[in-house]
Amino acid sequence: MTQPDQLKRLLHAVAAGELTPELAFDTLKHLDFETVEDFARIDHHRAIRTGFPEVIWGPGKTPDQIAQIMEVMRDRTAVVMATRIEPDVYTQLKAKVPDVEYYATARICALKSNQKAEGRRQKAEGSEQSHPTPHSPLPTHPGTINILSAGTADLPVAEEAAITATLCGFKVNRLWDVGVSGIHRLLENRWAIVEADVLIVVAGMEGALPSVVAGLADCPIVAVPTSVGYGASFNGLAPLLTMLNSCAAGVGVVNIDNGFGAAILAGQILRTANRLRDRLTVEG
Repeated sequence: MTQPDQLKRLLHAVAAGELTPELAFDTLKHLDFETVEDFARIDHHRAIRTGFPEVIWGPGKTPDQIAQIMEVMRDRTAVVMATRIEPDVYTQLKAKVPDVEYYATARICALKSNQKAEGRRQKAEGSEQSHPTPHSPLPTHPGTINILSAGTADLPVAEEAAITATLCGFKVNRLWDVGVSGIHRLLENRWAIVEADVLIVVAGMEGALPSVVAGLADCPIVAVPTSVGYGASFNGLAPLLTMLNSCAAGVGVVNIDNGFGAAILAGQILRTANRLRDRLTVEG
């Protein structure tokens, strides 16, 4: 009931006399936030305010805490997502939440809103998989986010961005290992730049790739520095400073290794563009 369309349907049902105010109140009593024992307060209202639901930050939480939070969130949001989940934590989490999906490279665990019923069906049929293959939902928002990574070592951060954007309902294309040390690899794949509505560019070492891409692109660039590199890269500080000092215009920079934040920013750019387009259509 924290999705805008569901909330509107509830209010229309009350207005039409199809639902009593008491039942509506019972549905909405945890609309703003809901307490989970003494360790969490789930912000159910965030999707209405910002367009994206609250996401669980994995490090520092026990598997039991993550599982309890997921169970509270699963019926109130289209997707429940936990980031930075290591394989051993996933194994423990899987025992508590059997229908959880794991995106290993991205280190993301996720539940879809209809997974609980599917999990019960699989268990009844004896077909439940111990290691389910994650599947991607169909895009629900117009626009395309293309994600480029400089090197293979940057993939965990790039995949975090890709999976986050996909789970949030955006179309994503990937182009990996196209760093500036072999610039011909990027130039031979100009489609990834030309066809994008927003670009996320992930790079470690010296972090030059976003500047190169921005010189070829006519769309916003979200640059993500990674902690990949030798000693003088200072765990991502060097690429961060390079991206902040880019000579190419149109580059916005998120924090080191923050693929999740890059995906949310790219999604907000697309949602704003779509909202402006819809407004112009109505006014026109």
